[in-house]
Amino acid sequence: MELDMKELLGEESESKSASKLNSLIAISVALLATFMAICEVKSGNVDQAMQRLQIDKNDTWAWYQARNIRQEVLHTSARQLRTYATGQTEAVKAAMLVEADKDDDLASEQNKKMVELQGEAKTIEARYEALNVHDDQLDLEAASLSIAISLLAMTALTRKRWLFIVAMIPTIMGVVMGLAGLFGWGLKLEPLTRWLA
Repeated sequence: MELDMKELLGEESESKSASKLNSLIAISVALLATFMAICEVKSGNVDQAMQRLQIDKNDTWAWYQARNIRQEVLHTSARQLRTYATGQTEAVKAAMLVEADKDDDLASEQNKKMVELQGEAKTIEARYEALNVHDDQLDLEAASLSIAISLLAMTALTRKRWLFIVAMIPTIMGVVMGLAGLFGWGLKLEPLTRWLA
């Protein structure tokens, strides 16, 4: 009878320990899933912003190229007018040279606008790269927390406390990366993101 009581108390103690572990796992999974959902919304918004910036960048560089072509056409026109003017009468020659000067002035205006567009495109590229850092952070958050939830599921099945502790490693990394993505921290893990790219 004494032996049965010890066995019964041992099983009850084990059952309480397993119940506490399962409760801890359930709370952890619920909190991580909620955090992942919030980060997913942010990730979607970052992706949309990056797409808009990519379109703006492409449009800006397209305008840059259009102005470059206009500039070249105007320079070519001015050179041709000057070349043709050499064999003309003074009145025609003067009129052609005036038109050539106008084309050169228009080409200079195109060059100024090209410089502005180039600066604008580089600014857009810098904003895109800054958002890409946060996108990478949110990608690492999702991957880390998915691994953590898988480890927590294995912990629930095996009831190994050490596995719960192991699951906290990707949990911490995921939470830190998620917070960095949510709050715009400059935290980078370039070797890891380069390897995953």
